[in-house]
Amino acid sequence: MRPLTGKVALVAGGTRGGGRGIAVELGAAGATVYVTGRSSTGGRSALDRPETIEETAERVTAAGGLGIPVRTDHSSPEEVRALVDRIAAEQDGRLDVLVNSVWGGDPLTDWEHPLWEQDLDTGLRLLRQAVETHIVTSRYALPLMVARGSGLVVEVTDGNTARYRGTFFYDLAKSAVIRLAVAQAAELRPHGVAAVAVTPGFLRSEALLEHFGVTEENWRDAAAKDPNFAHSETPAYLGRAVAALAADPDVMAKSGRALATWGLYREYGFTDADGSQPDFAAHWAANLEEEYGPLGDPL
Repeated sequence: MRPLTGKVALVAGGTRGGGRGIAVELGAAGATVYVTGRSSTGGRSALDRPETIEETAERVTAAGGLGIPVRTDHSSPEEVRALVDRIAAEQDGRLDVLVNSVWGGDPLTDWEHPLWEQDLDTGLRLLRQAVETHIVTSRYALPLMVARGSGLVVEVTDGNTARYRGTFFYDLAKSAVIRLAVAQAAELRPHGVAAVAVTPGFLRSEALLEHFGVTEENWRDAAAKDPNFAHSETPAYLGRAVAALAADPDVMAKSGRALATWGLYREYGFTDADGSQPDFAAHWAANLEEEYGPLGDPL
């Protein structure tokens, strides 16, 4: 018996990367997964990448669940409202898992300049893309969970500590997403709905593989360019972390926390796609802490 059989999930931003990994692993656990984003067979988003929501949905179904692609711009309240109305109509008002994984901020991130030298319009657009979309989606999706008195909200972020993330707008976006989980947890607790933030370690996304000029088959070759890449993890690892949380009957005990794959694998025992159990925090402590300082305590 798959632990999430009969459950319904919405993965907002499920086109690629961590969102795709989460969608597929929720499907592997038996869930019906609505996969949303702007990149579809009908046209690419501004990122102009080849991955599509249809491709992710096919992988969800192949893994054992049911993938349903719905092209949605999560910055549009009207489109998100229509999406949630569709889920409610098709699933008898049921939504068990909401994953806010919309990002798309890589081309908007300026890693070279301090705030006062950055383009303001670009920085504010990053915040709207990475934070406002999560707020819009939760605003319309949460009533389905509240009505049933159960559910899990997952805010996907980068890092689970207060450590500065290298550049102003990126740091603010990823920190704000953690705070979204904290705030939602406080308001949802009386209704039996949990909310957490979850971060991967060094995520081996499609874009990062492309950046290093490798594929998932020969990814270890990139460690010659960046030794830290040898300790990276696939999107499936993050997906299995989220699937384990969604299947945990005591997940309310974690509500309001910022969690990480490197801590959750110890508790739930899941592995990455190749059977390994990457632990980026341990790698950081052993190899990077002397140069960059401690990773920081979990929020």
